[in-house]
Amino acid sequence: MNSNILKRYVIYMAIATFIMFTTWALVRSYMNRPPGDYETEVCDIRLKDKLYDQALEAANKALNKSPYHRGAMMCRALVYISLKDYKKANKELSDLINFLENNLETDDKTGTGTLAAAYANRGIIKDRQENYEGALKDYKRALEIDHKSVDGPGLGTVILNYKFKSSSVRKRAQYIYEQLQLPKEERVLKIKELDEGQVMHKPGKL
Repeated sequence: MNSNILKRYVIYMAIATFIMFTTWALVRSYMNRPPGDYETEVCDIRLKDKLYDQALEAANKALNKSPYHRGAMMCRALVYISLKDYKKANKELSDLINFLENNLETDDKTGTGTLAAAYANRGIIKDRQENYEGALKDYKRALEIDHKSVDGPGLGTVILNYKFKSSSVRKRAQYIYEQLQLPKEERVLKIKELDEGQVMHKPGKL
């Protein structure tokens, strides 16, 4: 057999083998994923695209497969917040908080971050509803649980983007606390121009 032909054959077989094992690894990885993970990722994508009905549909499918899937519950809560359906969002987050507080393992760092994010997100709902004492309480609880996960925008929670008043749960909590120490007529807790600059960030993989 010609040596060049043999060489090409060996190279092609090596490439084919690599592709085969890579494909098999990806298939196994997908098949071995916990129930609801794929649908939760779909919810995340649809949420970012502002396709809220599709995001809710994906989250519901995830929860049908895995009740109390924390990622799906969080994603569904964020959809409700986006739709300004704060009643449903608050219930979703409260249910998530109750579940995690009753079932969270002490060494589950991702779960701890999720719990902190749930408190922070619920605080934001109260903040938007002008329940500033309640918001401050939830913000403080989030920081006590895992301050790193709610330290700034895009790090696993929804953050109020008060352009110069706050860009993190900690700063917003501090600002509310300082304002609440003032007489009511001197407090500035809601600024329309700044409130309109609020942004939302979906938590990472939960």
